[in-house]
Amino acid sequence: MKQIINILLYVKPFFCIAAGVLSGYAGWAQTMDRVQVIKNDTAHKVDILINNQLFTSLCYQDSLEKPVLYPVYAANGTLVTRGYPPLPGEPVDHPHHTGIWFNYESVNGLDFWNNSTAIPEEKKSRYGWIKTDKIKQVRSGKEGIVDYHSNWTNQGNQVLLEENTRLVFSGNNHQRIIDRVTTLTANTAVFMKDVKDGLLGMRVTRALQMYPHPKSKVAANDTAFTENGNYLSAAGKQGDAVWSSRAAWCLLYGKVGADSVSIAIIDHSKNINYPAFWHARGYGLFAVNPLGEAVFTNGRSALNLRLQKGESLTFRYRIVIANGNQTLLPEQINQLAGAFEANALLQQPEAKK
Repeated sequence: MKQIINILLYVKPFFCIAAGVLSGYAGWAQTMDRVQVIKNDTAHKVDILINNQLFTSLCYQDSLEKPVLYPVYAANGTLVTRGYPPLPGEPVDHPHHTGIWFNYESVNGLDFWNNSTAIPEEKKSRYGWIKTDKIKQVRSGKEGIVDYHSNWTNQGNQVLLEENTRLVFSGNNHQRIIDRVTTLTANTAVFMKDVKDGLLGMRVTRALQMYPHPKSKVAANDTAFTENGNYLSAAGKQGDAVWSSRAAWCLLYGKVGADSVSIAIIDHSKNINYPAFWHARGYGLFAVNPLGEAVFTNGRSALNLRLQKGESLTFRYRIVIANGNQTLLPEQINQLAGAFEANALLQQPEAKK
C-alpha cells in the first residue's frame, strides 16, 4: 500500500489510474444517506445515526471535562476510537484521550488538554474545563447539524473563552464525514502559549496504531488488536516523519479485522497558520495543532496567540472515515478537501446572544 500511494503521489504516468478511480468515487461520494440527530437532554448527549445506525454521539457531561464525540464508528460498524474506559486488550495510557475532542494545553496558564478524572483533586486548580451549557440547534436530513455553546472555565467557573461550534455529519455506505467549525471568543484577555498539545485530537483503536505505547498495559500476544496503522501527509511524509511536519491534510490508514479503514483529517485554508502542524503519534494519538509552532520547529519560530476581550478566532476541520477494500488515495482526499472548502453550512457560528 505504501508503494502504491507513493507512485500515485510522485509518478505522473500513474495519475491517469488515480483519475479513473476518482471518476467512480465522485458519484459514490455524492450518494448520501439520511442523518438522524437525536438530542437527549437528560443524558447530556446528542446521538448521530446514519441509515439508522449509530455513527457517534456528542457527549457533554461535566465529568468528561470537555465535550467529546464518542464512540465513533465506520460505516460498516467498526469502532475506530479507543474505548472509554479502554476495552480489554487496549492501552490505558493518557486517560484524557477520549473519542474526538477540541481543546488546548495552555490557556492563561490552565491546561485544558490533559484534564481528566485521573487528576488528583489537589491539582485540579491547574486545569481547565469546557462546559457545554446549550445545544442551540439540531437538524436531521442529508446532512445532520448540531450547534452548541460551551464555556472554557477555570475551577471557579470563571469563563476565559466562549465556544460556539457547528458540527455537520454526513455519510454513505462506505464513508462518514464530520465537519467542524468552532469560534472561540475571549471573555477576558487570553494568552494561548505556544505548546504541542492541541488542538483537534482523536485517539484511535489499537489496530490503527503503528506500534504500542511504551507504557501500554496490554498483553504482547493479544492478536485481536494487532497494530498495523501508518500515516501519510499531503506533503508526502510517512509514519513517524509526519509528526511536527506541516500539511493540508493527514491520513491514518490500516486494517481493522479484514477491512481497510482510512481516517483523514483535513485542514482549512482559512485557519490560522495554514497548513497546520501535525501532532500525530504512532501510539494512536492523531491530532492537528496550528498553535504549537515553537515545539514543532525546535524553537526556530513561534506563535503565541493573544486575544483581547471580545476578539474571536475560528477553526474549521473535516474528518473523513472510510472503509472498504481500498485505502483512500491522495487525490480522493484532495477532492474531499475541495468540497469542504465550498461547504456553505460551515459559516462562522453566531456568538451567543
